[in-house]
Amino acid sequence: MEQTMTAFMDKHGLWKENTTILVGVSGGPDSMALLHFLKEQKKRRGWKIVALSVDHGLRGTESRADAEFVREVCETWGVLSHIVTVDVPAWKIAHQQSTQVAAREVRYRYFEEQMRHYQADSLFLAHHGDDQAETIMMRMARGANPAAVSGMAVRRNFASGELIRPMLACSKEQIQQYCERYEVPFRIDPSNASVDYTRNYFRHRVLQPIKEVYPSFHQHAQRFSEALKADEAYLAEQAAEMFREAVAFDPEKRAAAFEIARFCTYPIALQRRVFHLILNYLYQALPVDLHHRHEAQFFELIASSKANSSLDFPAGLQLTKSYSRLSISFRDEAKDLFHYTLHTPGCVTLPDGSLITAAFTPHQTEENPYTFVVPLEDITLPLKVRTRKNGDKMKLRGMRGTKKVKDIFIDGKIPALQRQDWPIVEDATGTILWLIGLRKGETCRTTGKTGNYLCLCYQAKNGEQTGGPGNA
Repeated sequence: MEQTMTAFMDKHGLWKENTTILVGVSGGPDSMALLHFLKEQKKRRGWKIVALSVDHGLRGTESRADAEFVREVCETWGVLSHIVTVDVPAWKIAHQQSTQVAAREVRYRYFEEQMRHYQADSLFLAHHGDDQAETIMMRMARGANPAAVSGMAVRRNFASGELIRPMLACSKEQIQQYCERYEVPFRIDPSNASVDYTRNYFRHRVLQPIKEVYPSFHQHAQRFSEALKADEAYLAEQAAEMFREAVAFDPEKRAAAFEIARFCTYPIALQRRVFHLILNYLYQALPVDLHHRHEAQFFELIASSKANSSLDFPAGLQLTKSYSRLSISFRDEAKDLFHYTLHTPGCVTLPDGSLITAAFTPHQTEENPYTFVVPLEDITLPLKVRTRKNGDKMKLRGMRGTKKVKDIFIDGKIPALQRQDWPIVEDATGTILWLIGLRKGETCRTTGKTGNYLCLCYQAKNGEQTGGPGNA
């Protein structure tokens, strides 16, 4: 193990000089072998080593005994140790997580705290080659994206420094031989033999039979991981460039959009990565119910022949295709839906800052699409200003019968996102009078020759007819 591990650390430049390093130690053979190896390098490297051990509170007195075991061995070896007991069951219930996920999250939070407390440069963990092979196979089975399938990183940024895994080239068998050779004491967690946990299932039922036929499988898995990570690093750079060129991103509104035709001119490998980049930028933390099927739905949406279509993703994220453009944002129900009473004379201010005024007038003249004059005898007050509802219909001026509002939007090529909060004026009977800036209706209740009219005026925010109905 020493030669394998030393060569691996040389290759990846993992040696640190004259610094504080932390070591995650459970008391099992892997972490005890790692601690022993680093302890032997302590004087030559000028290290201050701190062993961190976490009692997850899952096995009662047995897990407490493991922590005490680590403390006692560290005292014998002259290594500073820090032991903590955490309440994983309580965290699991509070955050609705599995036992394994909850234990990992609590453990890593503790590691981060200690990294900052000791101002440490590195946290060393004892994940080995067999662990890497298990991780890769588990992620492949779950259908993860290529970046995840590449497995655990040899090193990555963590808290105030780096997280380092120097044993990824070592097999479980090499570690056991090391412990025997140097009489490294360790304890065995009996739960490791159970196949109830996913990782243990892969370890005993999948990896073990493979290694019986291919003993060096862990080495192949690590080489695969390193090659894939190198490829991913290059593709990530290209995807970032594509994102800058093709995607309009608004961090304040947490929204993104792009022209579908331009997006599709890039290689599919970059399209996939930019899709995930968009999700990473929009979500503060990726939802646990976000799966690979959402990627497939995304590509089906942009390839669809439908002019307008949408998808709902977890946590309220909505993807909306409007003709040649795809918009991605979180749906704001408070913005999209409104219903106001418009008194006469009077006015209402809409959520986007635009203004609708109502006044009596003796004139029937309409000067533009943002002014609407209707005989008082034709309507029932008070008027309402609202957003669309399913099944909305209106009678258009000069047209027999009624027409669906949905079809009017389609005829006007109004993007689906704009339809959600497009203002509609109706009277007290529910008759739609005006699809503001787009089409005007009529009721045909009277001849309109009495000389009494109601004049409605729409004014966009800042007095400019831009955005929303102003684009019609």
